[in-house]
Amino acid sequence: MKRFSLLFLVMSLITSCENDEPITSIEAPSVVAEFRTNLSELNLYVDNLSDLQTNPKVLPYNLNTPLFTDYAHKQRLIALPENTKMEFNGDGLPIFPDNTVIAKTFYYNLDERDPSLGQQIIETRVLIKINGNWESGDYVWNEDLSEATLDPDGRIVPISWIDENGTEQTINYEVPSNTDCFTCHSSYNNMTPIGPKLRSLNFERNGVNQLQEIIDLNLLDGLSNSDTITSLPNWEDASVSLEERARAYMDINCAHCHIPGGFCEDQSTLNLDFSTPLSESNIINRKQSINFRISEFNDGFSMPFIGTTILHDEGISLIQEYLDSL
Repeated sequence: MKRFSLLFLVMSLITSCENDEPITSIEAPSVVAEFRTNLSELNLYVDNLSDLQTNPKVLPYNLNTPLFTDYAHKQRLIALPENTKMEFNGDGLPIFPDNTVIAKTFYYNLDERDPSLGQQIIETRVLIKINGNWESGDYVWNEDLSEATLDPDGRIVPISWIDENGTEQTINYEVPSNTDCFTCHSSYNNMTPIGPKLRSLNFERNGVNQLQEIIDLNLLDGLSNSDTITSLPNWEDASVSLEERARAYMDINCAHCHIPGGFCEDQSTLNLDFSTPLSESNIINRKQSINFRISEFNDGFSMPFIGTTILHDEGISLIQEYLDSL
């Protein structure tokens, strides 16, 4: 038995994700770092695919402040090649080895008041690092949730669910094309992950620091203590200052485009990375424009530019309160 497999078995048993049930068997296939036709061929999951039960060689993770995508839930996974590690590279993205697979599955609970009633799984977005470069692929799930198939073109999927207040919600969910994926994941014209920055992983879940767990499992080289890493705040944490909460929200929802090398670098003077001082972010000078472009949904004009079809009322309220304080 390889030590790497045992480490991921331990991680599966101690890590709790929204839709994960840990498995007890250490006999699991290796993850396939290729864009196969069907999601099941990648071996990210075991047993019944729609249960989203992760292979023990896969690392589930969460973000302290996640990206908003029309109120969808997300299951996030990293699969490193066996006997490899991530390398520390500051509080941003670590350096991932070739043949790393990063996956994010989007789904809605049929009834938010009772998740046991089931989910409607929409898509699984996959990034694979191949020969030093990241490539993207999107797998769209079929109606009976028995399989998801690689789809480079995107599509519209009608979604309905019951929210926490018992109200039926409906949207036309937009599955992105590969071109759309590159828009948000572009850094200096290269594909790059967005979410798993160390500062976004550095928070306590169920009484344990998630980043420290990764360090202790010997999956990250060059870092021994999570206390030395900045922590991106949870935008919903009222104990954190208004500025930190708003800047954290902007970091995860906006900064992938509004940073040097991002998609909007030539169209905007904003730099919304959390580490950018307010005086250098240009937020104050552009606050009226920011407020205008987040306050209504107008396809092709409102922000975020792509990735949502409805307004995030709670997020908008936070940003407007912050802008009014400046």
